[in-house]
Amino acid sequence: MALADLYPAIEPRVSGFLSVSKLHEIYWEEIGNPCGVPVLFLHGGPGAGIAPIHRRFFDPNFYRVILFDQRGAGKSRPKAEIRENTTQDLVDDIEKLRNFLAIESWLVFGGSWGSTLGLVYGETHPKRCLGFILRGIFLGEQREIDWFINGMGNFFPEAKQRFLSILSEKEQKKPLLSYLERLQDPNPAVQSEAARAWSLYEQSCSTLRPADDLSLNLSNVDDQLSLARLEAHYFVHKNFLSKNEIIENLVRIENKPATIIQGRYDIVCPIISADKLVSNWPGAQYKVIFDAGHSALEPGIKRELVLATEMMKKIVSA
Repeated sequence: MALADLYPAIEPRVSGFLSVSKLHEIYWEEIGNPCGVPVLFLHGGPGAGIAPIHRRFFDPNFYRVILFDQRGAGKSRPKAEIRENTTQDLVDDIEKLRNFLAIESWLVFGGSWGSTLGLVYGETHPKRCLGFILRGIFLGEQREIDWFINGMGNFFPEAKQRFLSILSEKEQKKPLLSYLERLQDPNPAVQSEAARAWSLYEQSCSTLRPADDLSLNLSNVDDQLSLARLEAHYFVHKNFLSKNEIIENLVRIENKPATIIQGRYDIVCPIISADKLVSNWPGAQYKVIFDAGHSALEPGIKRELVLATEMMKKIVSA
């Protein structure tokens, strides 16, 4: 296999559900070598869920890879549920999963919201982290939320027009709150319309070369709803983080090995956040991909993610 390629498709060796509260149970799966170096894969969103292609960033002969759907996402139950769903809840779930699987510590791999959650988890439980591979950095700050709602449209005006078009003139003055209200509307048709519009807006801005509507790999209605509702819920609540929380707590993991991978033309999570992170984490390796946007599957980013997992072998097994 050329290192620029993903590893071949692979099925879970074992999977299941873990009850993490009276309301929530999370779906998890494991691939690879049961005696290998553990890796935790953290998906984006919040609410995006895991997919089979996410298993393919890792050498299954070397790594024991754990993937799971965060609360309300993917196969986790109940679907699209925002009650008892905060960043700290997700951090606690990761620890419950680690203990359930009898893992001492693991390499943390995440992109976009997965980078946020990975950083908060690491800062909360630094002894449980062997290192970090993070992509498309999102620090969870208010300026990033404002950019997502208002700024991306400067580069993708047609996507922003579609995003706002389902809202009334009054609603357009507060689009984030208006979307969250629609995504919780008692009428399923109202929810579905808002979920599709939100998902289309985000996906339209995610790649260097914008895809037309027909070629976008939009998921089913339920997956669109979990992505849109959970993102809006987290954004309204400032991602349940205090101001500058991740940067202020970075000292707790600054000695951990880390690789940061960032698309130069990432419109969803602009490079300024990755720069801010790296300027406060001088030991981290920083890879800027000059022909990429946000998606982990753009060729340059995909290549560097696989290379990072290969390079990390030498470090985590030392």
